[in-house]
Amino acid sequence: MGNLRISQYLYIYYSFVFILHIFNVFLQNEVLNYIIGVLAIVMLIISFQGASGLFRILGLIFIAVGGIVFTTTSYSILDIPELMTSNVSLLTLLAMLPWMNSVVRSGRFDRSLNNLLNANVSNLGNLYPRSSATTLTLAAFLNLSAAIISQDVLKKNLSSLNKKIKDSFISTATLRGYTLALLWSPLEILLAVSIFTTGVDYVSLLPWLLLIAFITYVLDSLWGKFYFRKVDYNPSNTKIIDKKKLMSKLIHLMVALVLFLTLVITLGSLLNLDFIFTVTILIFPFAAIWSLLMKRFRSFWAIGWKTWKEKTNTMQNFIVLFISLAFFANSIDGTPFLDFIQTPIIAFLDYPFVIFICIQLIFIFLSLFGVHPIATIGILSGVIATLLEFLNPVSLAIVLATSAVATLTVGSYGLIVQLTSMNTGQNPYRITMLNLPYAFTCGLVGSIVAYLLL
Repeated sequence: MGNLRISQYLYIYYSFVFILHIFNVFLQNEVLNYIIGVLAIVMLIISFQGASGLFRILGLIFIAVGGIVFTTTSYSILDIPELMTSNVSLLTLLAMLPWMNSVVRSGRFDRSLNNLLNANVSNLGNLYPRSSATTLTLAAFLNLSAAIISQDVLKKNLSSLNKKIKDSFISTATLRGYTLALLWSPLEILLAVSIFTTGVDYVSLLPWLLLIAFITYVLDSLWGKFYFRKVDYNPSNTKIIDKKKLMSKLIHLMVALVLFLTLVITLGSLLNLDFIFTVTILIFPFAAIWSLLMKRFRSFWAIGWKTWKEKTNTMQNFIVLFISLAFFANSIDGTPFLDFIQTPIIAFLDYPFVIFICIQLIFIFLSLFGVHPIATIGILSGVIATLLEFLNPVSLAIVLATSAVATLTVGSYGLIVQLTSMNTGQNPYRITMLNLPYAFTCGLVGSIVAYLLL
């Protein structure tokens, strides 16, 4: 009972650490950075109990391997806190994301866009691209919630269909549309980690990610139209769509996204801030001002405060993963252990496309066993550090982003697959098998574009 009460107030401690980090980005004070490292260790210990079994195992592995390698370095035990802070920026970004989700909900954009799924079309083949595009648009702001909202609408509309067909449609259209938004959205943590790992600029990456998302969307839409073309569609609750109002909402969302990206790029350039930190400090003021302009601030605050506390109180999985990963990555940097990893990679430097495909396959393989793509990036961090010396960083960032995002559709133990499984009442392994061809295709498109940029 006592632990339950404490868990309801974890957001206070977590927020304190994140605010200190934000101040220190501007101050660059070594003493404050050390204090943040000590607080991060405490945060890791507190969060370990609340983390799921899988993330505990991953955290222990990173700490154990990092600890073994640490003993071979010139570091002393007193240096450990300094090795724990490199991923706090990613955790701070993660904590701020619910505020953007809340402003979109307060503006009721989710309800308006989902009217597209109630429109009258003759068959599921014609509905497929529309369902995918709707989820994609919502996911740019709502992330995980977008797929669940779309699934709930489709469940009602497809209630008269055979369960196997209905489940197949929902599991492909919504999950694939969801990942296509995450591929380029500035609010996606996997993209942020890919940028963080490779050190590339978001601006140089964005056009290529949009191209990959477009090509993959077209290919997947053609597949969906062909695969579901023979299934008649007669929704039970077809509504008359106010096209003018719907278009107004869509344009409103697009303008907001373009404006947000413009502000991120401009502020980052003027103040010489990195992409992740710029997005982090802009999210709340941007969302608050947006809600004021829509005259929805009270709704935004009511939704946002509750959502933010809930999400921040349940960050234990990512805290365990990111902080242990920081210790692992910083411990192996510049050690013989890193040379051991680099040797086989260097042998394939003349065949970069083979390396790209191998990275993609590693992501998919590990995701089948429940390894989160962020953890996979951590496992590959030594390899990536070597490849950055020989290959175009933009190409590597593209491969990491596409490979990581694509696995979300096939991770049987991943959150989105598990939620879809519960939402539709089907086996998560069936969802994985349905989406494996898509995961390979998305990764392959990314690898081809990355190769052409070398």
